[in-house]
Amino acid sequence: MDAAPRRRRRLMAEINVVPYIDVMLVLLIIFMITAPLLTQGIQLDLPAVGAEPLDAEMLERFEPLVLSIDPEGRLYLNIGGSEEEALEAAVVLARASAVMRREPQTPVLVRADQATSHGRVVAGMRLLQQAGAGRVGIVTGPLDSSDTP
Repeated sequence: MDAAPRRRRRLMAEINVVPYIDVMLVLLIIFMITAPLLTQGIQLDLPAVGAEPLDAEMLERFEPLVLSIDPEGRLYLNIGGSEEEALEAAVVLARASAVMRREPQTPVLVRADQATSHGRVVAGMRLLQQAGAGRVGIVTGPLDSSDTP
């Protein structure tokens, strides 16, 4: 019996990427539609000072120094001790100075309650600048629908 050897068909191990591309395009369209809806705020005529948001890469490299101010004007710092412990201005200045000497690129932010007096917020910012912070940012929250006129 002279039988010719049969050739076996080799199985191809390929991934069909067409469904993945379809899913990616659908997600892209969803994100393109929802991204403008996430922008909150009102139209203002802001001064042109060239301010930019904090760099995300910088926030990954450095833990930001955050000074929180409650409605009574008490100061809290997120570095060096308990975040729930109110601090005196001299202690805030000393701790912030130590952080800024160790790492001058540390992002510095102020979180203040809406009921906190403007003067107390400015005094907190002045403390941070005395500690060596060149730029101080202010943390804000999203606008509630109940806050709109």
